[in-house]
Amino acid sequence: METKNTFSSQILFGEDDPGFGVYIHWPFCLAKCPYCDFNSHVRHQPIDEKRFCKALVRELEWFAAHTPASKVKSVFFGGGTPSLMSPDTVAALLERIGELFGWVPRCEITLEANPTSVETSRFDGFRQAGINRISLGIQSLNDDALKRLGRQHDAKEARAALAIAQETFERVSVDLIYARPGQTCEDWAIELSEAIALSTCHLSLYQLTIEPDTRYFDLHRLGKLIIPDDDLAADLYMTTQEICDAASLPAYEISNHAQPGEECRHNLLYWQSGSWAGIGPGAHSRVWDSAGGRHALSGERHPETWLTRTETVGHGLTEDTMLSARDIAHEMMLMAMRTSLGLNLDRFSRIGAVLDEGALGELQKEGLVEVRAGNSAIVLTSTGRLVANSVIAALIGPCLNISATPEENPSSHGFASNGHRLI
Repeated sequence: METKNTFSSQILFGEDDPGFGVYIHWPFCLAKCPYCDFNSHVRHQPIDEKRFCKALVRELEWFAAHTPASKVKSVFFGGGTPSLMSPDTVAALLERIGELFGWVPRCEITLEANPTSVETSRFDGFRQAGINRISLGIQSLNDDALKRLGRQHDAKEARAALAIAQETFERVSVDLIYARPGQTCEDWAIELSEAIALSTCHLSLYQLTIEPDTRYFDLHRLGKLIIPDDDLAADLYMTTQEICDAASLPAYEISNHAQPGEECRHNLLYWQSGSWAGIGPGAHSRVWDSAGGRHALSGERHPETWLTRTETVGHGLTEDTMLSARDIAHEMMLMAMRTSLGLNLDRFSRIGAVLDEGALGELQKEGLVEVRAGNSAIVLTSTGRLVANSVIAALIGPCLNISATPEENPSSHGFASNGHRLI
């Protein structure tokens, strides 16, 4: 189908293009954590890793053939538990990514890992395969909490794994969960301070949320799992900010803290509306086509079904949506407003989006957002971050007006519905 799309990432971003990344999803875990709603699966029989590796390579090749050439700025192995992969599999995937796309200098290559002894024994192999950043899912430094969270390690293993990771990789991030049942601000302050004292440069600090289709959801519904109420959750959040700010680990996103320069480049690519190829079962992608249209792609979630489909047709993708200007504006605001950089107003206007000054003014009067000097960006205040979802919803509603239809607005032609399908 012919298309008159003329939009591109270069027009939208100019010299500030967030770039292109690759996300690889390994969907298998040793056990399913009771709070987890990710696309992760437990298999009690051996997994044919070589077969899955070949399928992941095939999907990489499909993306390389169907999207404009882009050098890779970042790679992220997520899951599931990708540290259950062998280092040889990681090396084979990275080698093929380099052959297909090429690398941006000093590309960030992250692998998520759990701190069990089985996985830490592979750290040196992962480093040799090309991993230069590890994201360690410690989740807690309290043994009782780890048991409640269904984790497969204890606090001693977590500390040992972190020490090994710091000796092995250039950059290390630690994941922790707070606002857990029975947790006080004093408890959390001690735990968080210890994590910081262990000299990590990046922390992902997530408030426990009760997600549908999880064991925690069932327990919470039955009244058998009580989590902190909104007031205590807010106090725990403020404790987090105070301790991290004092340790020079400011929040560059609502749940992520880093020393300046140590921010996760791959996550920034998501939050700044960059492009990425999502490889593997259930992975999501945002890519441009050769005509300048932006696509939202997603794959079959069930691992073995994805595997068979990829072997048969060359990819496991099941959805391909051509994004409209409104879709792009919605995503841009939703993601950017979670970060300390905020929503870039010049970029926002280039897709034809117009802010409702009245709605914005009300949020400013309430002290929830501020507009940076020169009208360069809208950012959440510290108070606004406490109710971020509500503030973003308020902005997305009345503020998300597109000044013209794609056919009438040259700046949004790339998002017109007449773009060609990728699958």
